[in-house]
Amino acid sequence: LDAFGAAALRGYATRRDEPAAAGTSRLSPHLHFGEISPRQIHWRLVELGEEHGAAWREAAEPFLRELGWREFAHHLLYHFPQTPQADLNPQFAGFDWREPDTDAVAAWQRGRTGVPIVDAGMRELWHTGWMHNRVRMLVASFLCKNLRLHWRHGARWFWDTLVDADLANNTLGWQWSAGTGADAAPYFRIFNPVTQGERFDADGAYVKRWVPELARLPFKHLHAPWKQPELLSRSGYPAPIVDLAASRAAALAAYAAARA
Repeated sequence: LDAFGAAALRGYATRRDEPAAAGTSRLSPHLHFGEISPRQIHWRLVELGEEHGAAWREAAEPFLRELGWREFAHHLLYHFPQTPQADLNPQFAGFDWREPDTDAVAAWQRGRTGVPIVDAGMRELWHTGWMHNRVRMLVASFLCKNLRLHWRHGARWFWDTLVDADLANNTLGWQWSAGTGADAAPYFRIFNPVTQGERFDADGAYVKRWVPELARLPFKHLHAPWKQPELLSRSGYPAPIVDLAASRAAALAAYAAARA
């Protein structure tokens, strides 16, 4: 916590979305296992703010909001104990989720979907037990919307692989991404993993680290290598398991049908 406060907190508001940067606190496993409490974190940041002044306190606000979001997840789980299995929003009770395709689920789990930023995140998770939060949202959107698989499939995998697999946070995060929970991103908000990769992994460092097959590709092709089939075939990296545009349209159609 002190290292985060000294080095990364000032840039947290902007750098927390860059998966290749050391811009987050990495405190989530320690919170989950009770090695440090939210109150300890809050009061330590208050103390540091008194030492460093108004600008530092302003920089701490975005992080404290995230800490509050974590506490909100625990309140939700307490008051709605069914949510690890059931949608908080009853509108989704009859939503047309696809039947799970074993191959597609395995490709997502092992980082072999053919979508670089998604695969980088899933490989980081598999190798380290942790994944950057921005990328957690991207892989969840891909599973729930491009593959149109129920968020429980993703929540179970995260529960088995994350070292910070907190039931309340995991449930809230997946229902937020799927659009079925409290204050959730609407289902029709579908992340484009190509533009997200170009924006938040601007130099490709994150993808190159976790998807080394693509490390030699020109940057302009790094986040959408399927646009250059001859380069893709030489890399050994798979073609996408789903068409991003077509799957987006199918997800929006399913959502429109559920609302109707």
